[in-house]
Amino acid sequence: MDDRQTADLLSKLAALVEHFDRRCEQTGHDLRGLVQQVPGTLRLSADEHLGRLHDEVVGCIRGGIEQPVAAYEQRLRQAGEQVRHASQALAGQLHRAELLHRQLVWKVAAITLGSLVLLLVGGTWLSLHYYDEIKRNQISADLLRAYNQADVRLCDDQLCVRLDRDAKPHGDYVPVTSR
Repeated sequence: MDDRQTADLLSKLAALVEHFDRRCEQTGHDLRGLVQQVPGTLRLSADEHLGRLHDEVVGCIRGGIEQPVAAYEQRLRQAGEQVRHASQALAGQLHRAELLHRQLVWKVAAITLGSLVLLLVGGTWLSLHYYDEIKRNQISADLLRAYNQADVRLCDDQLCVRLDRDAKPHGDYVPVTSR
């Protein structure tokens, strides 16, 4: 359940509780008004009809009070059950949302860690690869530098060099004259 649905459910629950409170206040007000009227009515009836209406008044009062009170108690029980069910449903949804949030946090952390490890491994591999490449090209660069300094050229599809006759030989090799 997303936040909007949760907020909607909470607002409906708040409206239900507010409606319930208004009903309770109205019924309590009605009962207080009724209770305040009963003694006056009893006195008047007792004064007018004394003994003959006593049983009749008591029966009317019982029927008039017990029925609304019983109906009020029934509505109160029903409203309480509805509130209990709604709060249990809300608690379940909040629990599921918390679990989902926790799972999402772990997934994001795992993906981030995996990405960092992959980036580190890839960077290390690229660094080693280009380090080897630079080393290999360094040898070629030193060799080309030596070729550029030597007096070497092509003579009829063969390599010709001008030897440095004054230089000391290195085994079978004789140094080439520099340009």
